[in-house]
Amino acid sequence: MKNLLIFLLLIMATAALGQTSTEELEQQLKDTKDSRQRLSLLYELGEAYLRSDANKARDYGRQSHQLAIDLKNNGMAAQTAYLTANAYERLRDDRNTEIWLRTTLTYAKLAGDSDLIINSVNKRSKLATKDRNYRKAYEVNQEAFDYFSGKGTSISDLERKYEVQKAQIEKDKRELEQEKNRLEREINSLSSERDQLSTDKTALEARQSQLVRDKERVEKEITVKEEALVSVSEEKEKVAAIAKEREEEAKKMTREALEQKAVAEAVRAELAEANLAAERNQNLRNLAIIGSAFLLLVSLLSYGRYRSSRRSKKVLEDKNKIIEQERQNSDNLLLNILPKPIADELKQHGKARAQRFEQVTVLLTDFKNFTQIAEKLGPEELVNELDKCFKAFDFIIQQYPDIEKIKTIGDAYMCASGLTNKSTFPDNMIRAALEMQQFLAEQKQENSRLGRPYFEARIGIHTGPVVAGVVGVKKFAYDIWGDTVNIAARMEASCEEGEVNISQTTYQWVAARFECLYRGKVEAKNKGAIDMYYVKRELAGAMAV
Repeated sequence: MKNLLIFLLLIMATAALGQTSTEELEQQLKDTKDSRQRLSLLYELGEAYLRSDANKARDYGRQSHQLAIDLKNNGMAAQTAYLTANAYERLRDDRNTEIWLRTTLTYAKLAGDSDLIINSVNKRSKLATKDRNYRKAYEVNQEAFDYFSGKGTSISDLERKYEVQKAQIEKDKRELEQEKNRLEREINSLSSERDQLSTDKTALEARQSQLVRDKERVEKEITVKEEALVSVSEEKEKVAAIAKEREEEAKKMTREALEQKAVAEAVRAELAEANLAAERNQNLRNLAIIGSAFLLLVSLLSYGRYRSSRRSKKVLEDKNKIIEQERQNSDNLLLNILPKPIADELKQHGKARAQRFEQVTVLLTDFKNFTQIAEKLGPEELVNELDKCFKAFDFIIQQYPDIEKIKTIGDAYMCASGLTNKSTFPDNMIRAALEMQQFLAEQKQENSRLGRPYFEARIGIHTGPVVAGVVGVKKFAYDIWGDTVNIAARMEASCEEGEVNISQTTYQWVAARFECLYRGKVEAKNKGAIDMYYVKRELAGAMAV
């Protein structure tokens, strides 16, 4: 048993020594002269230090990038540039992060690495959005879009590939779940077998202890018998002497001779009994040896079961990690479609109930003369211009956590704030509307300079109660209903291009923080005369709510 424990400890120590440390990698880097091996080691060291020491990760990343360029390896040049950008990002150096992300994009295009192109564009877009440079964020995304379009990969192709990959992931996920259940059953079975072996081991140990006690008892009996045999031998010699002395009297004393013969037979019987005891002792020794061998065999079997259980557990842990990663990807995709509370409710209950919110601010936009502009532009150019505007609107409302995008219908864009149980105010919605008009004004100036058509938008805002919920089974959507939505639509329809038109209700909430121009009572379809205001600007020094 002791030898078995020492064997297990040696195996565990050998497994621990198998892991390669950063010190070993650095020693290998010093020893190697091969450029390709140096490139691999430099990149591995940069990856290893990325979480613990960003400065070292940056230095190793830059060295590996230069070596990749010298070797004319565009793929590794892109990978090492992205590693260096991540190191600068951890050092909170946005300028160098942007520089190295651009370098990553350049070499990723040369290498045709779509994943790195998407990752670098995503990070550059976030940096531009962080600085509120929405034009740059749009240009970064447009550059990637133009690249993929030039390579023959359309958005519909990517969506189709995504759907195929998603279906495959779901299939793999189900298979992994089945494999997980099978492994859990095997683990339970192994646990039962381990318990049974433990019980058998305890019984064998008890039996072995009993055999040891029996052996000791038999050895004592054998010792006693051996002493008795010595005594018998001495008695036998004495009897032989007496028999020799009385040999001459045997003829005359028949009765005494018979008695002597009886004594001799008794001595022979005792000798036979001693031999039988010795043979029994030898059998007991053989039985003890067999029991020890059986115990050793059971111990080896238990160890084999233990090693198999460990391997099964490791496989199960790896597959659980894959399942968890796919679950996270599914959650992120769902959050791109639905608000987080609704997504959580759908995952938990399989459906989401409709809710009423008393104070929701609804924003609606619509482009002026969209039909006439559409006739002047080709289909692709029209979609590109519309996509550019809606992407900018998405970037703008992402800066305000309380605003949720609802949907786009043709050239109309709808978003709302206050769709939570927390009280919210229209301030952020009005700020977002002013930023939308500022973006469209910049686009108008740029397109006018180039002699191209441009979009001008009307924006209407109203605050009031709505009902919100999820509709549909396939391609379900989150939407809002109520008179508040209708009034917001009337605000947009009664607005002039380039302006933000708000209702009396919304104005009462923001009058102290925004400069507004009263328009008087304006006729609205099916609503009669409504007090309306144009929002001009946010007042400097106004207290934020």
